[in-house]
Amino acid sequence: MSFLALGKKVDPEDYIICKYFIDSDLTLEDAAGKLAEEESTGTWTEVPTEKKIHEFLGAKVIDIDKQEKIATVAFPNEEFSNFDEIGGIPAILSVIAGNLFGLEAIRNVRLIDVFFPKEIVRGFKGPKFGIQGIRNYSGYKNQPFVGGTVKPKIGLKPQDYGDFVYEIGMAGLTSGKDDETLISQKFCPLEERVIKIAEKLDQVKEETGRTVLYSVNVTTRADKILEVADLALENGANMLMVDVIVTGFSAVRALAEDPGVKVPIHCHRAMHAAFTRNSKHGIHMKVISKLVRLAGGDLLHIGTFGIGKMHAPPIENIECQKALTEDMHGLKDVLPIASGGLHPGSVEALINIAGIDIQIQAGGGVAGHPWGLSAGAKALRQAVDATLAGISLPEYAKEHKELAAALEYWGYVEPGQSNIYK
Repeated sequence: MSFLALGKKVDPEDYIICKYFIDSDLTLEDAAGKLAEEESTGTWTEVPTEKKIHEFLGAKVIDIDKQEKIATVAFPNEEFSNFDEIGGIPAILSVIAGNLFGLEAIRNVRLIDVFFPKEIVRGFKGPKFGIQGIRNYSGYKNQPFVGGTVKPKIGLKPQDYGDFVYEIGMAGLTSGKDDETLISQKFCPLEERVIKIAEKLDQVKEETGRTVLYSVNVTTRADKILEVADLALENGANMLMVDVIVTGFSAVRALAEDPGVKVPIHCHRAMHAAFTRNSKHGIHMKVISKLVRLAGGDLLHIGTFGIGKMHAPPIENIECQKALTEDMHGLKDVLPIASGGLHPGSVEALINIAGIDIQIQAGGGVAGHPWGLSAGAKALRQAVDATLAGISLPEYAKEHKELAAALEYWGYVEPGQSNIYK
């Protein structure tokens, strides 16, 4: 039985269409056929009922690009029927990214893109806020969000988090966040931490009139996610954070679709590189980006466009940004977060590539300023202000000592120095 339908036109509204890079000793057609067989109606031997079922549920290999080693496979919507009530994203992933990675006949395979038809997308509510909704919620218009991450990652006390929020808020940053490894350890229980943070958020609001958002990490086991979120919200959290890969897309969806959760959901991607980093095997980060959008995340870390410490070709970050912001059958967009090794000297280059509909997130690049946390936050804010005004950072630093110290300490990334231009 053949799973090849090369040259056959299919209605994209009737299928989930996936693109795979495939590396195999078999011909690309045969390897793609094996993949389609494994992920739909086939098996390794003949089964009497298979042919009849294959007619309406079998996946179809509809295109082959031999030069790029890319096969396009269409999975019929019927394979996912009723998934919006039972199954959801886990059911989708079990098909489009399931056993195929272990097939003996395929040496390497990477899911590089997925296209969802309207029928599938309408089963999801998507983000509650989207970029404009976050702007309306926070009051920040026509600028990137500028965030600080508490460092060191773990070990500080609840009061330290409150003090951090106050300092970065008074210095002009829009946002703060827990790091991905802090949840509710004994040295810093979640409830106590949120109380201290909320007190300082209120204080900044009273003294400046500005709202500072703070993402509280509620990553936990699936059956506790709503309970932990409620605890954070009851004590004043104005944003929640979830480590989406380790917790699961369904946990994010549970939060996003809960009527009691009326704050944006910030998705951290901890562990993603275990399967997104290899250019020949695994899953492209833009696929994860689309799934987070389906699940209802409002913000997602996507990388630093070749400027920071996190590995990824800059073009992949751009593709993720597009996946989060381009039309997706009416779902709201998601705010991309650039994080990992950023500092004031990288801001101008980053905004030149990514624009202002992003959140610039710096941890060590704020807390590690030679003059301390407040100076680091001011330097980051000054770098953003300079870039928005069209003034180069070295020029702006002549009148802003905190930025000058940051540039001397960490250096200056000139627009055009990123790997995107190589």
